Amino acid sequence: ENHHHHPDQTKHATTTTTTAPQFFSTMATTSSSSKPAFSVPGFSDEFFVVKKSGLSQAQALTAYLGGSAFQTVMDNPVTAYRQLVQQYAKDAAGNPVDPKVASNEAKAVFRAHPVSASLSGVGPRLVGVGFKRIPKFGILLGFSFFLGEGENPGFAAATAASILSAPFINPIRMIEKQQRAYFKQTGAVKPITEIIKESAAARFAPLFRGTIPLMGHSLASALLGLVGQPRLQKYIQKELGDKTSMGRAATGLVASAVVSPIYVVVTNPLSRLEVIMQTNSIGGKSYTVASAVKEMVTDMTAFGLRGIFRGQGIGIFKAVISLTLFHEGRHFMQDQFKSYNERHGYMPAQSTEK
Repeated sequence: ENHHHHPDQTKHATTTTTTAPQFFSTMATTSSSSKPAFSVPGFSDEFFVVKKSGLSQAQALTAYLGGSAFQTVMDNPVTAYRQLVQQYAKDAAGNPVDPKVASNEAKAVFRAHPVSASLSGVGPRLVGVGFKRIPKFGILLGFSFFLGEGENPGFAAATAASILSAPFINPIRMIEKQQRAYFKQTGAVKPITEIIKESAAARFAPLFRGTIPLMGHSLASALLGLVGQPRLQKYIQKELGDKTSMGRAATGLVASAVVSPIYVVVTNPLSRLEVIMQTNSIGGKSYTVASAVKEMVTDMTAFGLRGIFRGQGIGIFKAVISLTLFHEGRHFMQDQFKSYNERHGYMPAQSTEK
Protein backbone atom coordinates (compact mmCIF):
# COMPACT_ATOMS: atom_id res chain seq x y z
CA GLU A 1 0.00 0.00 0.00
CA ASN A 2 3.04 2.12 0.21
CA HIS A 3 3.86 2.70 -3.39
CA HIS A 4 0.79 4.64 -4.40
CA HIS A 5 2.96 7.70 -4.75
CA HIS A 6 4.88 6.40 -7.72
CA PRO A 7 2.51 6.42 -10.68
CA ASP A 8 1.58 10.04 -10.41
CA GLN A 9 5.10 11.01 -9.46
CA THR A 10 6.37 9.32 -12.62
CA LYS A 11 3.55 10.65 -14.75
CA HIS A 12 4.23 14.17 -13.57
CA ALA A 13 7.93 13.84 -14.12
CA THR A 14 7.69 12.50 -17.63
CA THR A 15 5.16 15.01 -18.88
CA THR A 16 7.06 18.08 -17.81
CA THR A 17 10.65 17.19 -18.67
CA THR A 18 12.58 17.71 -21.85
CA THR A 19 13.54 14.62 -23.82
CA ALA A 20 15.80 12.17 -22.04
CA PRO A 21 19.05 12.51 -24.08
CA GLN A 22 19.03 16.29 -23.99
CA PHE A 23 17.99 16.13 -20.36
CA PHE A 24 20.78 13.72 -19.56
CA SER A 25 23.40 16.08 -20.95
CA THR A 26 22.16 18.85 -18.65
CA MET A 27 22.01 16.45 -15.69
CA ALA A 28 25.54 15.28 -16.30
CA THR A 29 26.95 18.64 -15.26
CA THR A 30 27.49 19.17 -11.54
CA SER A 31 24.46 18.48 -9.42
CA SER A 32 24.06 22.05 -8.21
CA SER A 33 23.55 23.46 -11.68
CA SER A 34 21.50 20.58 -13.07
CA LYS A 35 17.89 21.08 -14.06
CA PRO A 36 15.23 19.62 -11.79
CA ALA A 37 13.31 16.50 -12.80
CA PHE A 38 10.17 18.64 -12.82
CA SER A 39 8.92 21.82 -11.23
CA VAL A 40 5.91 22.64 -9.09
CA PRO A 41 4.79 26.24 -8.68
CA GLY A 42 5.57 27.55 -5.22
CA PHE A 43 8.55 25.21 -4.71
CA SER A 44 12.07 26.12 -5.63
CA ASP A 45 13.40 23.99 -8.50
CA GLU A 46 16.33 23.01 -6.29
CA PHE A 47 13.82 20.89 -4.33
CA PHE A 48 13.44 18.53 -7.32
CA VAL A 49 17.08 18.30 -8.36
CA VAL A 50 18.50 14.81 -7.86
CA LYS A 51 21.43 15.17 -5.46
CA LYS A 52 24.48 12.96 -5.31
CA SER A 53 22.72 10.70 -2.81
CA GLY A 54 20.60 9.64 -5.83
CA LEU A 55 17.41 11.33 -4.57
CA SER A 56 15.96 14.81 -4.82
CA GLN A 57 14.78 16.56 -1.64
CA ALA A 58 11.18 16.02 -2.78
CA GLN A 59 11.79 12.28 -3.14
CA ALA A 60 13.58 12.03 0.21
CA LEU A 61 10.60 13.75 1.88
CA THR A 62 8.06 11.55 0.07
CA ALA A 63 9.95 8.41 1.14
CA TYR A 64 9.95 9.62 4.76
CA LEU A 65 6.20 10.29 4.58
CA GLY A 66 5.49 6.95 2.93
CA GLY A 67 7.48 5.14 5.60
CA SER A 68 5.56 7.03 8.28
CA ALA A 69 2.12 6.31 6.84
CA PHE A 70 2.92 2.59 6.57
CA GLN A 71 4.22 2.52 10.15
CA THR A 72 1.23 4.50 11.50
CA VAL A 73 -1.39 2.12 10.18
CA MET A 74 0.50 -0.98 11.25
CA ASP A 75 1.36 0.05 14.80
CA ASN A 76 -1.90 1.81 15.73
CA PRO A 77 -3.36 -0.99 17.90
CA VAL A 78 -0.21 -0.99 20.05
CA THR A 79 -0.26 2.81 20.31
CA ALA A 80 -3.90 2.76 21.43
CA TYR A 81 -3.31 0.01 23.98
CA ARG A 82 -0.32 1.80 25.47
CA GLN A 83 -2.27 5.04 25.89
CA LEU A 84 -5.03 3.21 27.76
CA VAL A 85 -2.54 1.45 30.04
CA GLN A 86 -1.09 4.85 30.94
CA GLN A 87 -4.43 6.62 31.13
CA TYR A 88 -5.97 4.06 33.48
CA ALA A 89 -3.18 4.77 35.97
CA LYS A 90 -5.79 6.51 38.10
CA ASP A 91 -9.37 5.55 38.94
CA ALA A 92 -12.48 7.73 38.61
CA ALA A 93 -11.72 9.32 41.98
CA GLY A 94 -8.23 10.25 40.79
CA ASN A 95 -6.30 7.77 42.96
CA PRO A 96 -3.36 5.81 41.52
CA VAL A 97 -4.23 2.26 40.45
CA ASP A 98 -1.91 -0.76 40.48
CA PRO A 99 -0.26 -1.11 37.01
CA LYS A 100 -1.52 -4.72 36.71
CA VAL A 101 -5.11 -3.56 37.24
CA ALA A 102 -4.64 -0.75 34.72
CA SER A 103 -3.36 -3.10 32.02
CA ASN A 104 -6.24 -5.52 32.68
CA GLU A 105 -8.68 -2.64 32.21
CA ALA A 106 -7.00 -1.71 28.93
CA LYS A 107 -7.23 -5.36 27.80
CA ALA A 108 -10.92 -5.42 28.75
CA VAL A 109 -11.58 -2.40 26.51
CA PHE A 110 -9.82 -4.15 23.61
CA ARG A 111 -11.73 -7.37 24.20
CA ALA A 112 -15.04 -5.51 24.27
CA HIS A 113 -14.33 -3.36 21.19
CA PRO A 114 -11.44 -5.00 19.30
CA VAL A 115 -11.91 -3.21 15.97
CA SER A 116 -12.79 0.28 17.10
CA ALA A 117 -10.11 0.23 19.81
CA SER A 118 -7.46 -0.94 17.34
CA LEU A 119 -8.42 1.73 14.84
CA SER A 120 -9.01 4.47 17.41
CA GLY A 121 -7.11 7.62 16.59
CA VAL A 122 -5.77 6.24 13.30
CA GLY A 123 -7.57 9.04 11.39
CA PRO A 124 -5.86 11.91 13.21
CA ARG A 125 -2.61 9.95 13.17
CA LEU A 126 -2.71 9.62 9.38
CA VAL A 127 -3.61 13.27 8.93
CA GLY A 128 -0.87 13.76 11.45
CA VAL A 129 1.61 11.97 9.24
CA GLY A 130 1.26 14.71 6.68
CA PHE A 131 0.68 17.51 9.06
CA LYS A 132 3.00 16.45 11.79
CA ARG A 133 5.77 14.93 9.72
CA ILE A 134 5.92 17.65 7.09
CA PRO A 135 6.97 20.43 9.48
CA LYS A 136 9.22 18.02 11.35
CA PHE A 137 10.87 16.19 8.46
CA GLY A 138 10.72 19.30 6.32
CA ILE A 139 12.66 21.26 8.94
CA LEU A 140 14.90 18.25 9.59
CA LEU A 141 15.71 17.58 5.94
CA GLY A 142 15.86 21.29 5.14
CA PHE A 143 18.43 21.87 7.86
CA SER A 144 20.43 18.82 6.93
CA PHE A 145 20.51 19.64 3.21
CA PHE A 146 21.44 23.18 4.24
CA LEU A 147 24.23 21.82 6.44
CA GLY A 148 25.22 19.44 3.65
CA GLU A 149 24.32 16.21 5.45
CA GLY A 150 22.12 14.83 2.66
CA GLU A 151 19.31 12.45 3.55
CA ASN A 152 20.87 11.32 6.85
CA PRO A 153 20.30 14.20 9.24
CA GLY A 154 22.65 15.10 12.10
CA PHE A 155 22.09 16.31 15.64
CA ALA A 156 21.82 20.07 14.99
CA ALA A 157 19.08 19.52 12.43
CA ALA A 158 17.24 17.13 14.76
CA THR A 159 17.26 19.60 17.65
CA ALA A 160 15.92 22.45 15.54
CA ALA A 161 13.20 20.29 14.04
CA SER A 162 11.91 18.93 17.32
CA ILE A 163 11.54 22.32 18.96
CA LEU A 164 10.16 24.19 15.96
CA SER A 165 7.66 21.51 14.97
CA ALA A 166 6.05 20.91 18.41
CA PRO A 167 3.32 23.58 18.15
CA PHE A 168 2.19 22.14 14.78
CA ILE A 169 2.18 18.57 16.01
CA ASN A 170 0.62 19.00 19.43
CA PRO A 171 -3.04 19.64 18.48
CA ILE A 172 -3.08 16.43 16.44
CA ARG A 173 -1.71 14.35 19.30
CA MET A 174 -4.22 15.96 21.64
CA ILE A 175 -7.12 15.09 19.30
CA GLU A 176 -5.83 11.53 18.84
CA LYS A 177 -5.63 10.98 22.63
CA GLN A 178 -9.02 12.60 23.29
CA GLN A 179 -10.59 10.28 20.71
CA ARG A 180 -9.56 7.27 22.77
CA ALA A 181 -9.97 8.84 26.19
CA TYR A 182 -13.59 7.83 26.84
CA PHE A 183 -13.65 4.23 25.68
CA LYS A 184 -14.31 2.91 29.16
CA GLN A 185 -17.33 5.18 29.64
CA THR A 186 -18.86 5.18 26.14
CA GLY A 187 -17.28 2.21 24.36
CA ALA A 188 -16.74 4.41 21.33
CA VAL A 189 -14.29 6.81 19.76
CA LYS A 190 -15.06 10.43 20.58
CA PRO A 191 -15.87 12.29 17.33
CA ILE A 192 -13.26 14.81 16.15
CA THR A 193 -15.92 17.47 15.57
CA GLU A 194 -16.94 17.26 19.22
CA ILE A 195 -13.31 17.63 20.36
CA ILE A 196 -12.83 20.69 18.13
CA LYS A 197 -16.13 22.24 19.32
CA GLU A 198 -15.16 21.85 22.97
CA SER A 199 -11.70 23.29 22.29
CA ALA A 200 -13.17 26.23 20.37
CA ALA A 201 -15.17 27.15 23.46
CA ALA A 202 -11.83 27.70 25.23
CA ARG A 203 -10.26 29.56 22.27
CA PHE A 204 -8.46 26.35 21.16
CA ALA A 205 -6.01 26.62 24.08
CA PRO A 206 -6.69 22.99 25.15
CA LEU A 207 -5.23 21.78 21.84
CA PHE A 208 -1.82 22.98 23.01
CA ARG A 209 -1.83 21.06 26.28
CA GLY A 210 1.31 18.96 26.62
CA THR A 211 3.46 20.94 24.14
CA ILE A 212 6.44 21.07 26.53
CA PRO A 213 6.75 17.32 27.19
CA LEU A 214 6.22 16.91 23.44
CA MET A 215 9.30 19.02 22.67
CA GLY A 216 11.39 16.73 24.88
CA HIS A 217 9.73 13.69 23.35
CA SER A 218 10.36 14.91 19.78
CA LEU A 219 13.95 15.70 20.60
CA ALA A 220 14.63 12.23 22.00
CA SER A 221 12.82 10.61 19.10
CA ALA A 222 14.71 12.66 16.51
CA LEU A 223 18.11 12.08 18.07
CA LEU A 224 17.70 8.38 18.75
CA GLY A 225 15.25 7.27 16.09
CA LEU A 226 16.03 9.35 13.03
CA VAL A 227 19.72 9.90 13.61
CA GLY A 228 20.91 7.12 15.92
CA GLN A 229 19.15 4.17 14.30
CA PRO A 230 20.45 4.68 10.71
CA ARG A 231 24.03 5.24 11.98
CA LEU A 232 23.86 2.19 14.19
CA GLN A 233 22.36 0.16 11.37
CA LYS A 234 25.26 1.06 9.09
CA TYR A 235 27.66 -0.11 11.77
CA ILE A 236 25.72 -3.34 12.43
CA GLN A 237 25.36 -3.96 8.69
CA LYS A 238 29.11 -3.64 8.36
CA GLU A 239 29.90 -5.86 11.35
CA LEU A 240 27.12 -8.45 11.05
CA GLY A 241 25.89 -8.08 7.48
CA ASP A 242 29.29 -8.69 5.94
CA LYS A 243 30.13 -11.63 8.19
CA THR A 244 26.70 -13.25 8.12
CA SER A 245 23.94 -13.40 5.55
CA MET A 246 21.73 -10.89 7.40
CA GLY A 247 19.90 -8.57 5.03
CA ARG A 248 18.89 -4.95 5.54
CA ALA A 249 15.59 -5.76 7.25
CA ALA A 250 17.29 -8.01 9.81
CA THR A 251 20.13 -5.61 10.62
CA GLY A 252 17.50 -2.85 10.80
CA LEU A 253 15.60 -4.88 13.38
CA VAL A 254 18.78 -5.40 15.43
CA ALA A 255 19.58 -1.68 15.29
CA SER A 256 16.01 -0.80 16.31
CA ALA A 257 16.14 -3.30 19.14
CA VAL A 258 19.29 -1.66 20.49
CA VAL A 259 18.05 1.93 20.09
CA SER A 260 14.45 1.36 21.26
CA PRO A 261 14.91 0.50 24.96
CA ILE A 262 17.11 3.60 25.41
CA TYR A 263 14.51 5.69 23.60
CA VAL A 264 11.61 4.34 25.65
CA VAL A 265 13.39 4.76 29.01
CA VAL A 266 13.99 8.41 28.09
CA THR A 267 10.57 9.10 26.60
CA ASN A 268 8.22 6.95 28.70
CA PRO A 269 8.01 9.49 31.54
CA LEU A 270 7.48 12.22 28.92
CA SER A 271 4.75 10.30 27.16
CA ARG A 272 3.12 9.75 30.58
CA LEU A 273 3.12 13.54 31.13
CA GLU A 274 1.51 13.97 27.72
CA VAL A 275 -1.19 11.40 28.53
CA ILE A 276 -1.91 13.06 31.89
CA MET A 277 -2.10 16.53 30.31
CA GLN A 278 -4.04 15.49 27.20
CA THR A 279 -6.64 12.96 28.38
CA ASN A 280 -8.21 15.21 30.99
CA SER A 281 -11.60 16.49 29.86
CA ILE A 282 -11.29 19.52 27.57
CA GLY A 283 -13.83 21.46 29.59
CA GLY A 284 -12.05 20.57 32.84
CA LYS A 285 -9.01 22.24 34.33
CA SER A 286 -5.82 21.97 32.34
CA TYR A 287 -2.76 20.40 33.93
CA THR A 288 0.46 22.36 34.11
CA VAL A 289 3.70 20.44 33.59
CA ALA A 290 4.33 20.79 37.33
CA SER A 291 0.96 19.32 38.31
CA ALA A 292 1.41 16.44 35.86
CA VAL A 293 4.86 15.73 37.36
CA LYS A 294 3.27 15.80 40.80
CA GLU A 295 0.74 13.19 39.71
CA MET A 296 3.58 10.97 38.48
CA VAL A 297 5.41 11.39 41.78
CA THR A 298 2.26 10.27 43.63
CA ASP A 299 2.11 7.26 41.34
CA MET A 300 5.75 6.50 42.02
CA THR A 301 5.36 6.76 45.79
CA ALA A 302 2.45 4.32 45.59
CA PHE A 303 3.97 1.80 43.15
CA GLY A 304 7.69 2.55 42.93
CA LEU A 305 9.37 2.30 39.54
CA ARG A 306 6.45 0.29 38.16
CA GLY A 307 4.39 3.44 38.66
CA ILE A 308 6.64 5.71 36.67
CA PHE A 309 7.31 3.18 33.91
CA ARG A 310 3.75 2.11 33.13
CA GLY A 311 3.46 1.07 29.50
CA GLN A 312 7.24 0.67 29.33
CA GLY A 313 7.33 -2.93 28.09
CA ILE A 314 4.70 -2.35 25.45
CA GLY A 315 6.48 0.91 24.62
CA ILE A 316 9.71 -0.93 23.82
CA PHE A 317 7.84 -3.52 21.75
CA LYS A 318 6.04 -0.73 19.86
CA ALA A 319 9.24 1.24 19.30
CA VAL A 320 11.12 -1.72 17.82
CA ILE A 321 8.23 -2.57 15.49
CA SER A 322 7.54 1.07 14.55
CA LEU A 323 11.14 2.01 13.83
CA THR A 324 11.65 -1.09 11.72
CA LEU A 325 8.40 -0.56 9.78
CA PHE A 326 9.24 3.09 9.21
CA HIS A 327 12.77 2.46 7.94
CA GLU A 328 11.67 -0.51 5.80
CA GLY A 329 8.90 1.55 4.20
CA ARG A 330 11.28 4.45 3.67
CA HIS A 331 14.04 2.26 2.15
CA PHE A 332 11.53 0.60 -0.14
CA MET A 333 10.42 3.97 -1.52
CA GLN A 334 13.94 5.38 -1.73
CA ASP A 335 15.00 2.36 -3.76
CA GLN A 336 12.02 2.83 -6.09
CA PHE A 337 12.90 6.50 -6.58
CA LYS A 338 16.60 5.79 -7.12
CA SER A 339 15.93 3.20 -9.80
CA TYR A 340 13.41 5.58 -11.41
CA ASN A 341 16.07 8.33 -11.42
CA GLU A 342 18.62 5.95 -12.93
CA ARG A 343 16.23 4.76 -15.63
CA HIS A 344 15.39 8.32 -16.62
CA GLY A 345 18.95 9.59 -16.45
CA TYR A 346 18.32 12.07 -13.63
CA MET A 347 21.43 11.06 -11.69
CA PRO A 348 24.12 13.73 -11.30
CA ALA A 349 27.45 12.71 -12.86
CA GLN A 350 29.37 12.25 -9.63
CA SER A 351 26.96 9.71 -8.17
CA THR A 352 28.24 6.97 -10.44
CA GLU A 353 30.96 5.85 -8.04
CA LYS A 354 28.41 5.28 -5.21
